[in-house]
Amino acid sequence: MREFRRSPPVGRFDRVSVFNDICDYVAIPRVLSLKLSPDGSRLISTVQSLNPDGKSYGTALWAIPVDGQPYRLTRSAKGESAAVFTAAGDVLFTSARSDPTVKDSSDEVPALWLLPRAGGEARQVATRPGGIGAVRTAADVVVFSADVLDGEEAAEEARRKARKDAGISAILHEGYPIRFWDHDLGPGRTRLFTARLGGERLEDVRDLTPDAGDALREGGFELTPDGTTVISTWRNYLPKGDWRTDLVAIDVATGERRVLLSDDAHDFTGPLAVSPDGTRVACSRDRLTGLNVSARSELWIADLATGQGRGYAPGLFPSDVEWSPDSSAVYLATDFRGRRPVFRVPLDERRSSRRENEGRAKEERSGGGHEHGEAARLTLDDCAYLGLNPSPDGRFVYALRSAVNLAPAPARIDAATGEIIDLPTPAPPPEVPGTLTEISATADDGATIRGWLALPEGASAADPAPFLLFIHGGPVASWNDWQWRRQWWIMVEHGYAVLLPDPCLSTGYGQEMIDRGWGNWGPRTQADLDAIVDVALARDDIDSERVAAVGGSFGGYMANWLAGHSDRYRAIVTHASLWNLDQFAGTTDASMYWQRVFGEPGSERYQLLSPHHSLADIKTPVLVIHGDKDYRVPIGEALRLWWDLRRTEVDSKFLYFPDENHWILKPGNIVAWYETVLAFLAQHVLGQEWKRPDSVA
Repeated sequence: MREFRRSPPVGRFDRVSVFNDICDYVAIPRVLSLKLSPDGSRLISTVQSLNPDGKSYGTALWAIPVDGQPYRLTRSAKGESAAVFTAAGDVLFTSARSDPTVKDSSDEVPALWLLPRAGGEARQVATRPGGIGAVRTAADVVVFSADVLDGEEAAEEARRKARKDAGISAILHEGYPIRFWDHDLGPGRTRLFTARLGGERLEDVRDLTPDAGDALREGGFELTPDGTTVISTWRNYLPKGDWRTDLVAIDVATGERRVLLSDDAHDFTGPLAVSPDGTRVACSRDRLTGLNVSARSELWIADLATGQGRGYAPGLFPSDVEWSPDSSAVYLATDFRGRRPVFRVPLDERRSSRRENEGRAKEERSGGGHEHGEAARLTLDDCAYLGLNPSPDGRFVYALRSAVNLAPAPARIDAATGEIIDLPTPAPPPEVPGTLTEISATADDGATIRGWLALPEGASAADPAPFLLFIHGGPVASWNDWQWRRQWWIMVEHGYAVLLPDPCLSTGYGQEMIDRGWGNWGPRTQADLDAIVDVALARDDIDSERVAAVGGSFGGYMANWLAGHSDRYRAIVTHASLWNLDQFAGTTDASMYWQRVFGEPGSERYQLLSPHHSLADIKTPVLVIHGDKDYRVPIGEALRLWWDLRRTEVDSKFLYFPDENHWILKPGNIVAWYETVLAFLAQHVLGQEWKRPDSVA
């Protein structure tokens, strides 16, 4: 494999670009998270970068003073993550690094570490045989999640060692599910532990949820500001492999648990946020889907004492939520017309400050406020925000700011005016090639379909660019932010125009956009894609003959659908794709969800919507891509698709990753992905001779 260079290569038109050589692209550092200290003086971020061996990624914690330059806090071969501030300003984080105070320490699972605010070395403060996961802290209380084997706690470490020494990897399941996205579930189960900050290590560590069973799997939790109560998701298992998720309150002192939010027709899930005054919780209330019941999520705010609550900001699906310091409002990040702006949702106008009222009045005059009744849009740019952190004085909201053409970096938002200032970042965003514009089309049913169109430098009527349709996954999702996993600017750098459309089922366009495609995946989505592709191809700077489609997950499903229902495309690239819906629905990691969407096995919807029924109509060359460890769309989909293409003699190739999952995450494999896709497109779209990439030679 080629060495990953640190110096950027020359791209098209002799311009320096990290998108020309994929090895340079995978070496770009990435800002992953953002947390604000209790005194509002500094942020802390987890930054991912290429390890010295060039074969993997590592993480480190960086401090970002709100009025200074970033500096690195941690260095270790195992990396650090899950950082939170204590009330005193120290930093708690998890890492599998070795403990220097223990002879022959060779930790294999993450432990909890504390980095003093005053400086000095981090010290290990807690361990668990199965490792420590998420961490929350308030006052002197710490709550963390850990993987725990059933049985006597004192013998757990010995039992884990005996299992490992005996070479046992088997897991005996008695319930459902057994896998999640990219990892097996079991034999341990998630529990919550509570402890107190003490001297050298955490004190009074105890199991807060010994009877949790599988209720805490893949859930989330928060801690009230006084440290007395944990608010957590709690999964209830139902007959026939189904489940429903409630929200519970757990007393930290006694472990007593009470149901806070429960509804037979809804799940209560993250993002979770407890108000600074400790009286309310904000979460997402998600409607349980069905054959004729589409996905819908809403911001739900409930009283912690009574459980009484209601929905806010109708039509806006919560991506992130945080409270204003005076508990009078919440800040909501949500998909909205190809962006993910921050909205301010007032809860008690009498408690709003004069500064906030003046800011909202200005926003209304500018046309940005109260677009959804209760919710006032705060950020008016084209960006997407996550990791919201309101400052203690209420003046600012700090967040990670990204866009389709901007890698994530920290920013400061004025809470009154919406003014945005980019902060110094540990990982400066790369300059993207080409230009970005917004286009829209009218579908056959009158709906407006919009999307982002990225154009390479030099595209013109005299030299029109070949065209790639990128179809997003989900399907309930939107193209609105930066994507490290599927990076269209690499394609733009190599001369392609790339369209990122939001067809039916996309978020940010109201419930009706999702309803339009529910139960009608292929036909309705294709009609929307056809409409906006027609608009793009009518441009004189795009070549309407040299056209291809790329999609992953649901986007891969649609790529497969287009292969059997359209002759417009010269090539199809289908990654982690659904091919035989009946097979997929019974082998994925959440079959009960897809049974709600498609019906019982053998139902009519499988016949109507499964791409494999159109195999005989596929004439377009297809590149199949799949990871063997993908549990959401199991490898069987690719194996069946590959065999069907081979037996019908469709021009095709199969890029197989034995050790990757739904996403291709290892640097070398990322290089192989892009180089193979570019070579396949060069052959079938550009008309060049096929050349096997060096990365898969």
